[in-house]
Amino acid sequence: MRLRSTRNPEDAVHHPVFARYYARMSVAAETTAGLARIRTELLSGLTGRVIEIGAGNGLNFTHYPPTVSEVVAIEPERTLRQLAVRSALGAGIPVDVIPGTAETLPVGDETFDAAVLSLVLCTVRDVRRSLAEAQRVLRPGGELRFFEHVRADDRAMATTQRVLDATLWPLLTGGCHTSRDALAAIEAAGFVVETHRVVRVPESGVRLPTSACVLGVARRPGARLEGAEGAEGPAAAR
Repeated sequence: MRLRSTRNPEDAVHHPVFARYYARMSVAAETTAGLARIRTELLSGLTGRVIEIGAGNGLNFTHYPPTVSEVVAIEPERTLRQLAVRSALGAGIPVDVIPGTAETLPVGDETFDAAVLSLVLCTVRDVRRSLAEAQRVLRPGGELRFFEHVRADDRAMATTQRVLDATLWPLLTGGCHTSRDALAAIEAAGFVVETHRVVRVPESGVRLPTSACVLGVARRPGARLEGAEGAEGPAAAR
C-alpha cells in the first residue's frame, strides 16, 4: 500500500476543533444514522482508478469493492488527512492520501475512471470550479458518484436551512452549507445524471437541517467505459 506524507505547510483548510468533533461524530453516525449502508451503496460496482475528493477521515475506504485498483484520496484539512492515512491502513485496496483542494486537484487530466463526492459540495468554497475539476480528471465516460446534502422539500425546514447557512452554521461546521442544490450544480457542470434518489439521514427520528440528502450516479459525457454496462451503484429514483 502506498501512503504519502500528510505534512503540508500550506494547508488550504484548517479547522482543527471542528475536525476533531467531526471525526468522533461521523464514526458514531456510521451505525446510528445508517451512513455505513449509504457508503456501501454509493461505492458499489466501482472499478479501476478512483479519486475521492474531500475524503475527510477516510470512512469510505473500507467500503470500496475489490474491483477498484487504486484510490487517490484528496483532503485539505490536516487533522482529517492524518486520520484518513490511518483509515487507509485498514482498507483492502491501495489508497494514496494527499493534500489538495476540490477547486485545484493535484492530478492530471483524464486519469481516473471514477470520482467520488461524499458530503463535500456543501463545504467547498466554489462548487462550480470543484465540479469542473472533477470533470477534468475523469476519463470520457467516467462516473461521478455523489452523496450530498440538499435543500429540504418542506418550506419550514428549507427556511431554517437558509437562515443557518447565512449565519452561524458555516462558522461552526467547517464551512458546511445545508441547502445547496447539489443535483442542479452537477447537471449544470455538464455531467449526465443517470440515477439518483433522495435519502434521509437518519432514516427516522428527529429531522435535522442536514437530514435531506441526494445519492446518485452521474457521468462525464463521452464513450462509456468498458464494462460499465451492468455496473451496480446507487439505486435510481422511481
